[in-house]
Amino acid sequence: MRPRLPSTCDGCGKIARGATRVDRGRFITFEGIEGVGKSTMIDEFARRIEAAGQAILRTREPGGTPTAERIRSIVAEHSDEPMSDIGELLLIFAARSLHVENAIRPALEAGTWVICDRFTDSSRAYQGAGRGLGLDVVDQLAERVHADLWPDLTVLLDAPVDVGMQRAQRRGSPDRFETERAEFFERVRECYLELAVAHPDRIVVIDASRSIDLVRSDIVALADQVLANIPL
Repeated sequence: MRPRLPSTCDGCGKIARGATRVDRGRFITFEGIEGVGKSTMIDEFARRIEAAGQAILRTREPGGTPTAERIRSIVAEHSDEPMSDIGELLLIFAARSLHVENAIRPALEAGTWVICDRFTDSSRAYQGAGRGLGLDVVDQLAERVHADLWPDLTVLLDAPVDVGMQRAQRRGSPDRFETERAEFFERVRECYLELAVAHPDRIVVIDASRSIDLVRSDIVALADQVLANIPL
């Protein structure tokens, strides 16, 4: 069954500095645990949007700017120095602040569509639920960093943890997150699904446990719905 595009929640998609919904680009994020195929499906989605003549900025978190990418390396790489859970979260939001102000906002205000691999929903799922810090602390930081800017649409690629982990293991040397235990990713996945229930007008869930062709078909259909200007 092809996904149905929801309408945008009241707080989503707003942007500061005088830009309006008419003249700004759309902000679309992809989320999911490791191994669900985000990179491949972002490729498909972005290709469809570009083929329709829309300018896009494809980016990722943590990262997206030179300094934010350096922070990404610190967060993702294995190190002899232990990293506290709150330290991890603060580094990610430091990178996010740079990303929002130096890349995402300017692109949207110029009419460019931003397609981002992860955003604050990842922090809610990974640090809030996975690390056990709670969603409140994540949302407090989000309020300071990007209170007026949320995705117009979030695509949640969902698959059971064992499926995602098996796929992720085929990618080569795992980063610091990919070496976490299954229990960690179960908490992350559960949080993602709870967020989808809480925000049905922003988050579209796609079953990523199926064949790549079936998932790709859903992604293309979703891109076509967005391009057809079905109300967000």
